[in-house]
Amino acid sequence: MTSTPPPRQTSPELRLLLILVAVAAAVRLATLGMYPLMDTTEARYAEIGRRMAELGDWITPWIGDGVPFWGKPPFSFWMTAGSFQLFGTGAFTARLPHWICGVLVAWLLWNWADRRSRREAVYALTLVTGSALFFAAAGAVMTDMALALGMTMAMRGFWLAVNETGPGRRREEWLLILGVAIGLLAKGPLALVLAGLPMAAWAIATGNLRRVFAELRWVRAILWIIALVLPWYLLAEWRTPGFLEYFLVGEHWHRFTVSGWSGDLYGHSHSFPRGTIWMFAALALMPWSVLLPIAAWRWRHQAGPAAPEDRSLIVYLACWALAPCVLFTLSGNILWTYVLPGLPAAAMLAALWLARLPAGPVERRLLAGGVALTSVVGLGLIVAFNAGGWDDETSTRSLVREYEARRADGEALVFYLKLPLSGSFYSDGQAEQVLSADEMHARLARGPAWVAVKERHRDRVPDHLFDTLQPVDHIGEYDLYYTGPVARQALAPMRHAQ
Repeated sequence: MTSTPPPRQTSPELRLLLILVAVAAAVRLATLGMYPLMDTTEARYAEIGRRMAELGDWITPWIGDGVPFWGKPPFSFWMTAGSFQLFGTGAFTARLPHWICGVLVAWLLWNWADRRSRREAVYALTLVTGSALFFAAAGAVMTDMALALGMTMAMRGFWLAVNETGPGRRREEWLLILGVAIGLLAKGPLALVLAGLPMAAWAIATGNLRRVFAELRWVRAILWIIALVLPWYLLAEWRTPGFLEYFLVGEHWHRFTVSGWSGDLYGHSHSFPRGTIWMFAALALMPWSVLLPIAAWRWRHQAGPAAPEDRSLIVYLACWALAPCVLFTLSGNILWTYVLPGLPAAAMLAALWLARLPAGPVERRLLAGGVALTSVVGLGLIVAFNAGGWDDETSTRSLVREYEARRADGEALVFYLKLPLSGSFYSDGQAEQVLSADEMHARLARGPAWVAVKERHRDRVPDHLFDTLQPVDHIGEYDLYYTGPVARQALAPMRHAQ
């Protein structure tokens, strides 16, 4: 059993690491609005949040007019919509709630480790903040950081509720309940597996299974989780019948068991070789996945043995850190963000090992260099992204701004064949879509408009339609055209001929 120790002093060396962590967090915060929301993931989730705020519909996420989004539960969309209502609509406000989730994950990890050792707490905070995936996700409009927050709450709450003494024990049990509820509302039943798998593995491996059932009030916890989560699932199915079948069977079974799954309603599936998740984990943990193995080899004889009371925690953290990789080893339809829920455990596990080394400047230099490298590389990529014009290749923000600067009242922006979600977001849902040449002809005959056509779709537009379009600009993948009064006159004979 453990109890909360008195506050600890922070040495100047550890204080330097905390300053670097704060700088990394500030860099991420300052860059949230420096680049546009990218198609398809960021723009998709931001547009869903924008529609939620605009419509005031907090039950059904909508991805288009009359088109519900069944791919994810609403927790991330609630955060984004709430941010839009409080601070206005934009890239910064869309990403801000996810940065706050990252701060909360870091604080939960810090507070937990600090109960044991200030040194461990600083190391864990530095490791999680400096990992490439955490730095990127703490400010990306996705559902993954919300899931990571829920899993960190649940896993920390479980451990301390089982091992804590005093009044804080029940508080941690509530943290477990709220964490699982957030996971279920951020990602779905996957959260139960990501939390339950390491909990069960630890309890069985360490012979604590009976104690787990004795120490926690499971019936009460399960009832509270159901009360917090089930109403939304039932309301979502009632509002848009078919949601539960698609979400539970499609998103939670076919997506991970069927490589190249063709049932995705909102994008395309990914097909990677089995076991790729481990390569993604190494990428997600950069630069630590390179620096720490080198350090472990150089200091292999310097670290003292783990204290007996720490061995159980080491097993628990290892089970938690490995759970996403084990779960997705046989899945080919994966992304590198799938390992994010295990990063806090990996950071705390590495911090436990580093804290067993003789206190000295070497490991602090390693940690300082790692978190500084992540911050500099992250900032450099964002600056290069803007300077190199890559933002136009991943978003239509510049195209929409060009249209808004030139258009007259009543002139619409029309995308040929497919309306990108960034186009919908940055036009406040006003951009239109035509799916064929006939639809484009009919739309242009109604009045002046601006037309965006992807370069690769140019040969799918009949020449007689191009005769009515005036080239304006080439932005990213798109050519922007205008059809004004002269072009409208040219359309009239074609309309009568048809």
